[in-house]
Amino acid sequence: MPENIFDERFAPFYDATAADMFDPAILSPTVEFLAALATTGTALELGVGTGRVALALSDRGVHVHGIEISPAMVAVLQAKAGAETITVTIGDFATTRLDARFGLAYLVYNTISNLITQDEQVDCFQNVARHLEPGGHFVIELGIPEVRLPPGDTHRVFEATSTHVGVDEYDLVAGTLTSHHWYMVDGRSEQFASTHRITWPAELDLMARIAGMSLVERWADWDRTPFTAESRKHISVWQKPA
Repeated sequence: MPENIFDERFAPFYDATAADMFDPAILSPTVEFLAALATTGTALELGVGTGRVALALSDRGVHVHGIEISPAMVAVLQAKAGAETITVTIGDFATTRLDARFGLAYLVYNTISNLITQDEQVDCFQNVARHLEPGGHFVIELGIPEVRLPPGDTHRVFEATSTHVGVDEYDLVAGTLTSHHWYMVDGRSEQFASTHRITWPAELDLMARIAGMSLVERWADWDRTPFTAESRKHISVWQKPA
């Protein structure tokens, strides 16, 4: 089972570290995109976390079931208004099985990369296929790794402000990066690090094919900006045969 890095120490201030992701300019296009695919009125969020997307999607009338490995993150979710509409199962989203089927499954904000082996990611796609209704869709939001580093360099500062310093440490042999963060939250310093698997869109397409799904859309953002060689992330949609 993947390591639970979002523990009791980190979960209470997680939302503060991702405050910009709650901006309606970011969240609204995300929810609009997903709601349009939730044609059966049901959705499965893998790595539901503190409910940023699930609660907003539920407000659109979609019944969301979340899978989450961290009880501490779920506790934060359940303290929020509207949380009673979200059903949550504690477990590893790559392997946890539910007695239900959904019209949509989704992984946002780079969450697929928390599965740091290829086998775990393949398991995830196959698990999603089991839970989708025929014709259902699987959506992933994932950043494109910045691997154009000078020879010999392994670290890249991706943000440096008065409240956050972020440094990615690359291991291109292992195919992973470790993202180091230093935050100022409510006047105190907090440090956090997480390891992620570097996965390119073409590899995800192959995982989908193994699971019996096929690519139907790929965009650079939730507003359907065209995906190009310069895009820094992708929104990919695969479909299970009807």
